Amino acid sequence: MRTIEDATTLGEAIRQQRRRLKVTQKDLAMASGSGLRFIVDLEKGKPTCQLGKALEIVRVLGMKLEIHGS
Repeated sequence: MRTIEDATTLGEAIRQQRRRLKVTQKDLAMASGSGLRFIVDLEKGKPTCQLGKALEIVRVLGMKLEIHGS
């Protein structure tokens, strides 16, 4: 389990999972209906990436985000 506190840690988690699955950025873009530029920006932690698209990437990679109160 990993704590995601900002766009950078989300991007790192996505990059690690993609690499674990041996999926290229281009293949991930095609599988998720996103552009390659979006995948690159998301993995770099660009804070203005669209949340809906980011959540679709998470889903395509078989990841799960959980929200817990403090």
